[in-house]
Amino acid sequence: MGKVKPRLLGDQEVEEKQKKEQKEKSKGKKMSKKKNIVGVDVGVLRAKPVQDEKIVEVGIIRPVKPAKPKISKPRGKHYQEAKKMVDVNKYYSLEEAISLLKKMNVGVDHDRPVFKFDQSVELHFVMDETGLKGEIELPFSTGKIVRVKIVDDSVLSDLEKGKIEFDVLVTHPSFMPKLAKFAKVLGPKGLMPNPKAGTISPKPEEVVKKFEKGMLRWKTEAKFPLIHQMIGKISFEEKNLIANAEKFLEAVGKAHIKKAFIKTTMSPAVKLEIK
Repeated sequence: MGKVKPRLLGDQEVEEKQKKEQKEKSKGKKMSKKKNIVGVDVGVLRAKPVQDEKIVEVGIIRPVKPAKPKISKPRGKHYQEAKKMVDVNKYYSLEEAISLLKKMNVGVDHDRPVFKFDQSVELHFVMDETGLKGEIELPFSTGKIVRVKIVDDSVLSDLEKGKIEFDVLVTHPSFMPKLAKFAKVLGPKGLMPNPKAGTISPKPEEVVKKFEKGMLRWKTEAKFPLIHQMIGKISFEEKNLIANAEKFLEAVGKAHIKKAFIKTTMSPAVKLEIK
């Protein structure tokens, strides 16, 4: 049984006063329940929460923590030194840019490379559209080891186990029906053999030789008109790097390039002049 609330009968003025008090108590309880549900006063439900405001969720009070400011770490000493060598307002020719990258690689001492590994030389383009792609064989090696495999029973067995130990997959047309079930895995990675890429051939051994020589497949990013391509190592002769860069620029098409940059793995980017 609930609590019995006595009421004084007979005196009309007292009785009306008791009724009024009871209504105010009932109203107060309802307001209290709403506060417990939303965690804020009814009158400020649409107000922007302040930093220390507490929000009630399923009966649990959780303080709103202010977001921690992101602190960007300063670049290293060698990067800062290299950055001072670059004129940010200048567009460099390929010859000037690659010569500058060579100087950055040895730092201000000019006696030995700054880093213990052979940095890659990379081209970065901002294009006028997405969906651009192609193939090219550079005049000189990029220094990157390309793992090319021909589809056979052992490769199919590895795929069954989830092993992908190749960069290019070449196949004879007769193996395509067996490869079909791996399309969902190989397709998104750009590894599924197809006629446009030249990776389906009745003579797969010849295709393998072509890719091992340095055949490159390039394309813009899926959602952005950007191309990134390694063209060699900083230890290579300048003339070889220039030849690879010129060949790649020609293949992509200078008319499609809005901005071009060249850099090494750890250096700042250098703006290229596109004639």
